[in-house]
Amino acid sequence: MQSVARQVRCANRLGTPVQFRITSSCLQWQCQRRAASYYNPLQWIQEKFAPKARKADPVEEKKRGEQEKQGQQSVFEAAVSHEKQARPKTTSAESAPTVIKKKATEHKYSTANFKISHRKLNMIGRQISGKPIDHAIVQMQFSEKRATSRIKSMLATAKLHATAYKNMDPSKLIVSEAWVTKGPKQLKRLEPRGRGKFGIRVHPDSRMHVILREGKTFEQLKKEQRERRLRRIVSAGLVREDVPLRNPARTWQW
Repeated sequence: MQSVARQVRCANRLGTPVQFRITSSCLQWQCQRRAASYYNPLQWIQEKFAPKARKADPVEEKKRGEQEKQGQQSVFEAAVSHEKQARPKTTSAESAPTVIKKKATEHKYSTANFKISHRKLNMIGRQISGKPIDHAIVQMQFSEKRATSRIKSMLATAKLHATAYKNMDPSKLIVSEAWVTKGPKQLKRLEPRGRGKFGIRVHPDSRMHVILREGKTFEQLKKEQRERRLRRIVSAGLVREDVPLRNPARTWQW
């Protein structure tokens, strides 16, 4: 070992590579044992008998081409060559399957569980249910309730996901459904009372779910409401209208 260390130091000073020759029987035995530990018979079998791609031999290809020209091929080789000639060449773009992106009809999203009563959160859910998504976000922006900031961010994220991932029109999105569920585990703590007694205080948590669907925009709803109100107006007998009388008077007035 001292001679090996001396050769290494000389090689470092001179900057030349050194070839070692192991003469110790102990070192040779350790090297053979380490090499034997790396040998795995199962790995050898897998490498030996694993299926591999057949490499084309240029000599055989040349001989097969000469036989094809002379008409000396076998029946199977002639059928394969005829199939290759009859098959049209297609590019990678043509061979790739066309993926038709299906347009979704709805998108479901929800908040995480956070500390709020389900009764308080249900009031916010009734406030945004049935409204267009932009109108619901504005309602949450100017509301004074504590949970509206979280609901506003949830609605904005749901609108972005429905537009980007499900190819839905953002101008037609409405909050079709909104409901509230309780959390899986409600935190319970002791509440001290008088005369050495105690009660149990429950810290509730809940979450809100919404479903976005494509519906009528806010402008379309206002236009339909205006047309509905105009249809209810009846002229004062100046123009004949084919509509039934509203609140007709009784036949006998005495």
